[in-house]
Amino acid sequence: MSWRVRVVHTTGYRYALPVTQSYNEARMTPRADRRQNVVVSRVETTPATRAYRYTDYWGTEVTSFDLHAPHAELKVVASSVVETGAEEEPVRTGTWADLRADALVDRYTEFLDWTAYVPRDRELAAVARELKRGAGLSDAVLAASHWVHEQLTYRSGATGVHSSATDAWQAREGVCQDFAHLTLVLLRAMGIPARYVSGYLHTKPDGEIRETVRGESHAWIEAWTGGWWGYDPTNAIPVGPRHIWVAHGRDYADVAPLKGIYSGGASSALEVTVDVTRLA
Repeated sequence: MSWRVRVVHTTGYRYALPVTQSYNEARMTPRADRRQNVVVSRVETTPATRAYRYTDYWGTEVTSFDLHAPHAELKVVASSVVETGAEEEPVRTGTWADLRADALVDRYTEFLDWTAYVPRDRELAAVARELKRGAGLSDAVLAASHWVHEQLTYRSGATGVHSSATDAWQAREGVCQDFAHLTLVLLRAMGIPARYVSGYLHTKPDGEIRETVRGESHAWIEAWTGGWWGYDPTNAIPVGPRHIWVAHGRDYADVAPLKGIYSGGASSALEVTVDVTRLA
């Protein structure tokens, strides 16, 4: 089952004093792959400016732009129409022995290493060993994802954008970013290459055609078990037609939707909205 979905992601900042120089990167453009086709996509800014696009190291399309005229507010609107595919099935062709091969470790070492968001944790490593015991690669991924889903309570505001997986684990609550990071800790402790995926989620499993819903910026994980496949630990569901993927990397730091530097007064974030419409 496939969907055609329109996504409109609006975000930005308001400044206490006019900003005279601003340099920014937006990672809001969905990517095309075997389960997702991008029909059209654009990124617009207020104030208007020229932008250029490039593909970063992780394969994410980046819209880069800078502003040099004084401005008190910056708004970025990313609009896309995307065709998504059916639910992803776990890849079951890999073995634990495959993961020990030097060539594979070298190829995917960045998705096996620890980061500030996905740190080494002795207690979680012990959990990973228990979840891994007697399981194949894909079943270990599902076990880790389900364990995180059961252990964490979803609560907006419980953690911040800079919170690590360990912070969320100690609080036993968080948002989708935390669910993904905590799952990555377990998978990397098992020796399974795993990456963070950012995108959007249509909030209604049976969304009506032409109905616009307030969607979400969302995060999930992909694991290599003979091939890459995705799973959503926040909702404990396979990645499917409701998921629209934008970027992947080692953790959130590699895929932040909007980041930059500026010269001017202190900033406060405008309301961030994601409107998702199922078109077909």
